[in-house]
Amino acid sequence: MSDPRITPSIFTRGAVDLGALRSAAPTPARPATGAPAGTPVTGAPGGGGAATVIDVTEATFQAEVLERSLTTPVVVDFWAEWCQPCKQLSPVLERLAVEGGGAWVLAKIDVDANPRLAQMFRVQGIPMVYAVVGGQPVDAFSGVVPEAQLRQWLDAVLKAGGVEVSTPEDPRMAEADDALMVGDLDAAEQAYRKILAESPADKAAEAGLAHVGLARRVSGAEPGAALAAAEANPDDVDAQLLAADIEVLSGQAEQAYTRLVAVVRRTAGDDRERTRQHLVSLFTIAGPDDPAVAGARRALASALF
Repeated sequence: MSDPRITPSIFTRGAVDLGALRSAAPTPARPATGAPAGTPVTGAPGGGGAATVIDVTEATFQAEVLERSLTTPVVVDFWAEWCQPCKQLSPVLERLAVEGGGAWVLAKIDVDANPRLAQMFRVQGIPMVYAVVGGQPVDAFSGVVPEAQLRQWLDAVLKAGGVEVSTPEDPRMAEADDALMVGDLDAAEQAYRKILAESPADKAAEAGLAHVGLARRVSGAEPGAALAAAEANPDDVDAQLLAADIEVLSGQAEQAYTRLVAVVRRTAGDDRERTRQHLVSLFTIAGPDDPAVAGARRALASALF
């Protein structure tokens, strides 16, 4: 269910009509973990206290998401057991929810068990994440995003929910991210480079700059045709690089890494080095803490040596 659309924008905004969910009697569905509906998955740090991560079904959606969001921001993670990108994003969301200590709640919804909820939220690809504040969705994104940008998004959600955020927003980064979100790649690149000139070790700016390069490379590409060309021409390095870029933007980063490690194994000289550098730039987008990056780095080292 990965979203094949290619866009330089990470985040999406738009209203979702939840009136039917409020008025219709829900039909109970199987919880994601097999536990009773609304079962807490993860508690607050130190034990006790309100749950920070819960499984939600259609039967519990109104109470656990809509009503809860009137007092506490709720982040809804649409996932499925078969979804590999979900396995990259969900653990990061769960860790950040526990780290937040109850400032917001992560509600996990299995799309296979709750298709009506996925339909109501217009979920076209997973992972898909919505922020619900005051009973209404206020922002969303699809695919796997770098942890640094995910933290910024969560800060904005908390502010929308009237929660004080301890780390003040960097106006330089906000300017850069806003330019990237609206597709002004030149302005985004200039803003990220300005940050790096002043703070060379800024990982978020490095990730943003790498994302600009990725957006430029896929501009005008037709995803289906590009992936088909890569499948038909495994020795065409350019086709493999473009296919990997498309997979990253479609939330299939782990598949992209595997693709390029395989190219490194079967090439030499300039083609091998070009592929290695391309793969490292994709690692930069995800960030060093991404578990998929750690595994791919080990695979890359094995392929090189």
